[in-house]
Amino acid sequence: MVIKVRPASAYEDVRTLVGPKTPGANVCWCLSYRIPSKLNNELRGPARGEYVAELCRADPPPGVIAYDGDEAVGWAAVAPRADTSFARSRKIPYVDDLPVWSLWCLRVRPGHRKQGISHALIAGAVAFARDRGAPAIEAYPLDNGDARVDLTMAYAGIRKNFERAGFTHAADTTSVLAGHPRVVMRLDLR
Repeated sequence: MVIKVRPASAYEDVRTLVGPKTPGANVCWCLSYRIPSKLNNELRGPARGEYVAELCRADPPPGVIAYDGDEAVGWAAVAPRADTSFARSRKIPYVDDLPVWSLWCLRVRPGHRKQGISHALIAGAVAFARDRGAPAIEAYPLDNGDARVDLTMAYAGIRKNFERAGFTHAADTTSVLAGHPRVVMRLDLR
């Protein structure tokens, strides 16, 4: 298996990975950290998918997609922190004034897990941010030690996977997800 990671410009592939099974559902679409809370609450049903389609046509697109051949098997959301709700977060602190990018969601499709795709997604997100001039990239994964993480809440990633990718612990947070504290992990790209 050879995994290729590409910018998330193909809306149909993004929809396959983060869209709802029912088009009218009001689920995340990986928008909850990307857009202001008010807009996130106003976008209902198909309007959420239409908004994501616009993001896929934008520069930069909303993240990266991992492909096994032509099949979309994984998703990572990545964007400048200033363009996300993390810019206003009281729970996830800024480390310094560097205009970092944030990597906040990793999703691997069922049937494709435990094959290294999340590692490829992290590397692809790093390359994506670096290619667009990011001086550093941050993630806010769970610091779960060896404890199991509920798959529905594992989207933030886990600390050890970011450590394997060269990220280092930059700060503690007051954010907790699925009963585990989140930490700021950072990789300098300069």
